[in-house]
Amino acid sequence: MSGIERDEVKRIVALARLAMDDAELDRMQRDLGAILDYVEQLGELDTEGVEPTAHVLSLPTPEREDVPEPPMDPASAVANAPDASGSAFVVPKVISGEEEG
Repeated sequence: MSGIERDEVKRIVALARLAMDDAELDRMQRDLGAILDYVEQLGELDTEGVEPTAHVLSLPTPEREDVPEPPMDPASAVANAPDASGSAFVVPKVISGEEEG
């Protein structure tokens, strides 16, 4: 078992801005440890000669000509916005500070 330290779990929880009691921290430590163990198992697989893929099927990326078009009218862009100021979207502030932990 790779074992993730409790302090690391607390740090991750703080970075995610979550609040967990001791029982939840124990469960998170156990679950993260199980995930890391599984990743270690995957690292032991012999992948020699296996071509990297992003999808099981070959999906070509559709391409089109890169033709410049006139920009959208700013008033039309914010017409259905819940809150706008002139031609700008108004959104609530979501970051209160950059402190960690």
